[in-house]
Amino acid sequence: MKLSSPSTALPVGRGKRFAVVVSRFNSDVTDRLLAGCRATFRAAGVADRDVRVIHAPGAFELPFLCRRLATSRRYHAVVALGCIVRGQTPHDRYIAQAVAQGIMAVGLETGVPVVFGVLTPLNARQARARSGAGDANKGVESARAALEMASGDF
Repeated sequence: MKLSSPSTALPVGRGKRFAVVVSRFNSDVTDRLLAGCRATFRAAGVADRDVRVIHAPGAFELPFLCRRLATSRRYHAVVALGCIVRGQTPHDRYIAQAVAQGIMAVGLETGVPVVFGVLTPLNARQARARSGAGDANKGVESARAALEMASGDF
């Protein structure tokens, strides 16, 4: 069985509109996710004015804001960016599960693609690695997924 790898070519984003909802909690990480996301949209030809960025207090609030944006029907796709670092209690797992299910439900209910760009690392080192420069940045990966879903070529 041959496994395929992600294409290096970006889908064309010119003329498409995107919304990005980013958590302020763990902003040292989420700011870098947002920067990677924005840079990827620009590289695909999406004008800055066609990317609306909304800040949420934390990851738990991401599904609510994603739903609000998706139901507006103004966007070809919505991207949710956040970072939930494992703690000493199971709190992070409850939040991560609720956020993942909520984001998935928004896409299924509205028909608007909603991309899950929420990191769930075990520690701060892993969070930094997944929000650093280049393609390892999950904000880059999330924007690529949004562009692909918005293109309809699947």
